[in-house]
Amino acid sequence: MKKKWLYPAVITLGVIILLAIGSRIIPGINSILGRNSAAAEPEFVLLYAENQAEDYPTTMGAKYFSELVSERTGGRIRILVKCDAQLGSEMEVLEQMKYGGIAFARVSLSQLAEFVPEMNVLQVPYLYKDSDHMWRVLDGEIGDDFMAKTVDQNLVGLSWYDAGARNFYTTSPVTCLEDLRGMTIRVQESDMMADMVSALGATPAKIVYSEVYSALEQGLVDGAENNWPSYESMKHYYVAGYYTIDEHTRVPELQLCSGEVWEKLGDEDRQIISECARESALYERELWQEREKTSRQIAEKSGITVTTLTPSEKARFRDAMSPVYEKYCGNQMDLIRKIEEYN
Repeated sequence: MKKKWLYPAVITLGVIILLAIGSRIIPGINSILGRNSAAAEPEFVLLYAENQAEDYPTTMGAKYFSELVSERTGGRIRILVKCDAQLGSEMEVLEQMKYGGIAFARVSLSQLAEFVPEMNVLQVPYLYKDSDHMWRVLDGEIGDDFMAKTVDQNLVGLSWYDAGARNFYTTSPVTCLEDLRGMTIRVQESDMMADMVSALGATPAKIVYSEVYSALEQGLVDGAENNWPSYESMKHYYVAGYYTIDEHTRVPELQLCSGEVWEKLGDEDRQIISECARESALYERELWQEREKTSRQIAEKSGITVTTLTPSEKARFRDAMSPVYEKYCGNQMDLIRKIEEYN
């Protein structure tokens, strides 16, 4: 059986990696796949991009997805998970996926919303009461409708991954809105996140994830915002020892397949991949809850200061979001109210 490499070229960080096509095989590919040359060749060898570390819940979910697909296709489909942003930033990965350069990825909704603006509704600040509320929304008809919106970008939504609640962490204490004002805060490459920080009186700085530590260490920014596992895994607690729990966003993450690759798969394989993706998402959510607790414990043992905003102070933060809601969801306020009241 001929091996099908569905990616003519992967372009990442200025390096062009040409993949073999048809029956030609990249030298050393058997060692990459962890098998000897006498083993049967898979029909498809596909790349999965993940920007987190190898032991991170989303990476472990990706590997579980890969294992499930290999098992249920009898080894016909092999998925190679590349973590630590080996294939580029999330924005670079999304660009490659639209043309088939990468088969699968897990991306933040903040990044995807730059291509699919309708996604902004699901990540407006202070939208969900808690995680259970968010999953009721995403695992229901509202979530299905939003997942289908990726088709116009030649992407196929597979499942929702957890990324917890994002909070601020800074080099000096933040206990109220006034403390945040005047600070420079790192945000993702997302216009909405930048506008959120601006609305709170701080200055946003779009810096790639891998450079946040050095930016904090060198004083280029006064803080950042992210979840507990990211804060802990990237050791940001060494350079930003004040963690303020405001849960400003619960930004879900979407597991995607390139539309170019999807079209080359048969109905049976599509069904298998869809099922495996959903199962991997449930597995990742369990891992996330465990990792969140562990990460918080590790960070707290280092001596950081944790502040939880009072309900009245959190309400002040939310009230400051009026211009953000108006800019991104002005014509969708009915949908936002539906999400807020979703049971």
